[in-house]
Amino acid sequence: MTAERLPPPSQAIGPRAWMRRNLFSSVLSSLVTIVLAVVIAVFALAFANWALNEARWGVVTENLRLFLIGRYPFDEAWRVWLSLVMLSVLTGLSAGAWSGGAIRTLASWLAAGQALLAGLAAISGMGPTVVIALLVNTGLVWHAFALSLRVAIPGRPLAIAWILSLPLSAVLLQGTGGGLLPLVSTNEWGGLLLTFVLAIVGIALSFPFGVLLALGRRSDLPAIRLLSTAYIEIVRGVPLVTILFMASIMLPLFLPGEIRIDRVLRALGGITLFSAAYVAENVRGGLQAIPQGQIEASNAIGLNVLQRNLYVVLPQALRAVIPANVGLFISLLKDTTLVAIVGLLELLGIGRAVLAQPQWFGAQMEVYVFIAIVFFILCYTMSQASYRLEAQLGVGKR
Repeated sequence: MTAERLPPPSQAIGPRAWMRRNLFSSVLSSLVTIVLAVVIAVFALAFANWALNEARWGVVTENLRLFLIGRYPFDEAWRVWLSLVMLSVLTGLSAGAWSGGAIRTLASWLAAGQALLAGLAAISGMGPTVVIALLVNTGLVWHAFALSLRVAIPGRPLAIAWILSLPLSAVLLQGTGGGLLPLVSTNEWGGLLLTFVLAIVGIALSFPFGVLLALGRRSDLPAIRLLSTAYIEIVRGVPLVTILFMASIMLPLFLPGEIRIDRVLRALGGITLFSAAYVAENVRGGLQAIPQGQIEASNAIGLNVLQRNLYVVLPQALRAVIPANVGLFISLLKDTTLVAIVGLLELLGIGRAVLAQPQWFGAQMEVYVFIAIVFFILCYTMSQASYRLEAQLGVGKR
């Protein structure tokens, strides 16, 4: 006679049991829960009353184009939409081809964000062209995702397409000086467009540079190790504002008179160099977590230094420091607001410029709430994508 196999006990509990366990487990816990609930309810009701009855949201809707693309010429705004089309298609294809929860989270939020912007554009009266362009981009994300599920797309061409999309978008946005793509000075870039450019390019450049610095700090060559260590410690010892001032004000003083570096490029250089030092320290922590036995085993099977780092050390080290690096990149996104002090009007800078208009005096609350919501959505999207990636790679579990 064989024993009956019973399934494991269920770990799920009902809402009442969950509340009893987490919110009302004791007298003190119940008291804290009630007090916090009352405070949150009072604040939420007051905020809702202000947002629905008192707030002047016209400061946002009537200046939505400025918040989105700054002073970028409206006749050339199709370049921004075309760059957004590339981002939408590549994100949708990657969500299906790489079948990762992180990429699918980004695709979902990208589609939802564009749909929300389409609604705001319709309310603000920006015209049917902008609304249709945003809705088309929203559909492209899901159509590209559906296509990638039906057709097998190799990962390497997709990665190459992502790499090529950055310089192609830069050419589209700035132009070549020809008839089809006249030059658009970066002084006219602004709003969410400039915020995205600074954050995306800063992340894309600082990550590989930081990895190289981390490897250089652990190098067996004394010159490379000392230079890497000196760079990391010096940059981490000064605030980002100082580096931005040096890149924007001091650097031109050391260059020949005929050489002028674009302000956006100087800001990008400062942000990249600053973030790379922190990426290097995060990656160094991951490298130190690799057991020495794995390095010795790599040497025993004949791997050279490059092969050992590419195939054994870096994959494990980078997987271990995903939370730290994503937190750093979220900080980088928020730190893009500091470029306003060197004359660049990103999202926060545009908000301050809008508040300088006489008809919008006293509308600071509306502008800053809108900017806070935008940054919260962007940062929350990055954090959720990080959680999905950590779960997919089993960070902290093996």
